[in-house]
Amino acid sequence: QVQLVESGGGLVQAGDSLRLSCAASGRTLYTYMAWFRQAPGKEREFVAAINWSGGVTDYADSVKGRFTISRDTAKATASLQMNSLQPEETAVYHCAAGLISSIDLRSPRSYVYWGQGIQVTVAS
Repeated sequence: QVQLVESGGGLVQAGDSLRLSCAASGRTLYTYMAWFRQAPGKEREFVAAINWSGGVTDYADSVKGRFTISRDTAKATASLQMNSLQPEETAVYHCAAGLISSIDLRSPRSYVYWGQGIQVTVAS
């Protein structure tokens, strides 16, 4: 089993930065860790993913160049640095992990393990 716990959310102003962290515990039963977000009334949306062993990353087009996903394998932690945040990015951000291939990493259905989610609110 894998447990994921997010931290670092909060309220920021448009244009500000925020860093989310995801601490994993349990066995390393995953090949990818990812961040998704879900705004009220909308479907869960892929944000970024990272290959746990090799560090290869993938980003949604909407965040490319502003967000950076990283991982610390020694601490079993994945982080998401978010810069130039916009109000439309207000959502609950979820950390996820799964034993998947690179073909499936953008689909939430590919991930077995999920954190409880953390609120990010961007005020205009």
